[in-house]
Amino acid sequence: MKKMLAAVLYGAEDMRVEEVPVPEIAENEVLIAVKSCGICGTDPHIYRGHFPVPFPLIQGHEFSGEVVSTGAAVTTVGIGDKVTADITISCGKCFYCRMGQKLFCEEIVQIGVHTNGAFAQYVKVPETNIYKLPEEMSWEEAAYIEPLACVIRGQERANITMGSTVAIIGAGPMGLVHAQLAKMNGAATVIMSEMNAVRIEKAKNLGVDHVIDASAQDPVQAVLDLTEGRGADFVIEAVGAIPTYQQAFQMVRRGGVLVTYGAAPAHAIMEIKPFEIYSKELTIVGSYAGTYDTWLKAIHLISSKRFKPTDIISKSIPLTNIVDGIKEAMTNKDIIKIIVDCTVVRQ
Repeated sequence: MKKMLAAVLYGAEDMRVEEVPVPEIAENEVLIAVKSCGICGTDPHIYRGHFPVPFPLIQGHEFSGEVVSTGAAVTTVGIGDKVTADITISCGKCFYCRMGQKLFCEEIVQIGVHTNGAFAQYVKVPETNIYKLPEEMSWEEAAYIEPLACVIRGQERANITMGSTVAIIGAGPMGLVHAQLAKMNGAATVIMSEMNAVRIEKAKNLGVDHVIDASAQDPVQAVLDLTEGRGADFVIEAVGAIPTYQQAFQMVRRGGVLVTYGAAPAHAIMEIKPFEIYSKELTIVGSYAGTYDTWLKAIHLISSKRFKPTDIISKSIPLTNIVDGIKEAMTNKDIIKIIVDCTVVRQ
């Protein structure tokens, strides 16, 4: 077991599926045979060079797998365990780590973003980042723990209240999860804005109260019409584009909360009116990634069947088709979520 197949990104739009050495683990690390890995909305940004990463890089951070080797100092994880992993590796010593804010660690390393990830047959992870999974959970379900943990953090940052109105821009794999969790958190009305017909139907099938076809009507006016002209209590931008961020500012009511969830390109800039934030007393919260207890909550929601990843997953592809999969995720909005089967290397 010296070589493995992996998708290596050498630069913008230069990804090659090739044989590379299997990662060597340190005494506090485990080696995981990757079973499933989701294509995240961030992955196309990385692939196109819109998200700063080191090259070469093996992407992939939404994964599940089986432990096949453990370092000499590992005591809580054993060979054969079904696992996933918190992708954020922090130093544990800096100001932010000591404040319980490891996402801002001065030495942060994220698997599949800053260091090699799981678009490969094997990935290594520190023991402290490992979460064991129920045997009855499928590999595809387990690969959805990371994105679900991210959404849970966004919902907790927003502090969605009972009986509130929540507007979500974008019915993609994150927006649809936000809609479901908003209901779980007590929202009385969930409004979703989307342009793609397939995603509009998916949102309706998942029980979203009002689904706005943004290709046929002004989504801002539609939200105002549904809220007696006030705007929504909470607005979640789950697209990551300047025009939709501008819509979010117009959709939120005075005294409301705007959640900046969609990952816009790192270089993107938009104009805002400080007076609007001031006069409307807006609360604006960012949500970057899941961490700490959001992982446990995600595992429990999936294992209890309160949240079903199969409602969101569109298709599964073999590892050798990863480049086509990333391009399809970028261009085909009829596809909501693609899972890469890292145990199958040929179509």
